Amino acid sequence: MDVRESDLPGVGKKHEVDIGNGEQLVIVTHNTGNRELYLKESPDADSEKLIELSDRMARIVGTILEGAYFQPVSSDHVETMLTEGTLLEWYAVEADSPLVGETLVSANVGQRTGVTVIAIQRDGEVISGPAPTTTIEADDTLVVVGERESCEAFEALLTGDL
Repeated sequence: MDVRESDLPGVGKKHEVDIGNGEQLVIVTHNTGNRELYLKESPDADSEKLIELSDRMARIVGTILEGAYFQPVSSDHVETMLTEGTLLEWYAVEADSPLVGETLVSANVGQRTGVTVIAIQRDGEVISGPAPTTTIEADDTLVVVGERESCEAFEALLTGDL
């Protein structure tokens, strides 16, 4: 990645970042701390102003971009430690999972694994506190809470290894 920095006398600094396909992101940092972001679609094109941010807002956005608030992962499940030994995990339900078409009660998830399904993400919506009669569908994301061993057992159940 190519980043060029230049002084803007009386204004501040300008950074030009090559973002691919001949496009550049131009960031002007004013001496006041305000930032202006521009997109330059080609070397010969004029820059189009995208947004202006205060110093405080630019720092917040910067920390988000840096990954301080959320770090994406390429996994079928994500885990968060609630307390020592208790996890909150998200599991993607694949089409070939033996749980597809089962209800939470018929799959006997809690008794078989020890986890509690606290939510289901489906088609961009969240079903919080799903009823025992809620059917598990392919492409659902199940949000479960339980001890590490219980979560591992649930993952095995979900993939047909239990």
